[in-house]
Amino acid sequence: MTWRKAGADCRTAGPAHAPSPGRYSARMNPLPTLIQVLPAADWVALVLFFAAWAGYATFARRRSTVRPSLLALTNRERVRWMLQTTLRDNRVIDGVVVQNLSTSPSFFASTTILIIGGLLAVLSTTEQASAIVQEIPFAARTSVLVFDLKIVLLTAVFVYAFFRFTWSLRQYTFGALLVAAAPPHEAFADEARRSAFASRAGRVMGLAAETFNDGLRAYYMAFAAVAWFFSPWAFMAGTAGVVFVLYRREFHSDVLAVLAEGGD
Repeated sequence: MTWRKAGADCRTAGPAHAPSPGRYSARMNPLPTLIQVLPAADWVALVLFFAAWAGYATFARRRSTVRPSLLALTNRERVRWMLQTTLRDNRVIDGVVVQNLSTSPSFFASTTILIIGGLLAVLSTTEQASAIVQEIPFAARTSVLVFDLKIVLLTAVFVYAFFRFTWSLRQYTFGALLVAAAPPHEAFADEARRSAFASRAGRVMGLAAETFNDGLRAYYMAFAAVAWFFSPWAFMAGTAGVVFVLYRREFHSDVLAVLAEGGD
């Protein structure tokens, strides 16, 4: 009789211990997604950031075919430089120039590694870092997860910059090889071959400079991303301001006017 009663108690108590629908649904629901975590204004600012970055890069590349830019004019001078290289027997000065040009991407690549390391260190102490940032006047009060996303964005920007700087450094080494392998000036059969070599070597140097410019542009955009810590509206304003500064420097700067005076 005792075991029958216990069995009956178990059967009656079974439904009482079953998980409630609310607890079951909460357990099955996924973690909050990024769409749920970020407000609409932050999403708009983030989309505007990437659209402005990619859009300006495309615009600058196409605009330079119509209106001279800093890169377009300096690329012209690089071709002239390589043409003068083919006329010299002693090319030590050309090797020194290539070495000096390659120091800039090397320096920025090393600096970028330090910045990435610092950002990754911040990710390991996000709660303390988030509390410190929130104490800054006018800084946005956000959750730790949103703060992590902002740090991840900055890290991604600098990782992209690091790859561009290191690729620029490699391209400069390719250009140095072309300078070292250039035939003596009397070995060129005619001016057409001389011009073809100068154009090819100058193009390699130009590609290295363009890649380096991509890394510098990422640095500029990182300053816009820093504004996200204050508010999404500051993020949008920072993005627009950085794009304006880039446009002015590449298409309306004083050094551009001086370079344009050289003509063809």
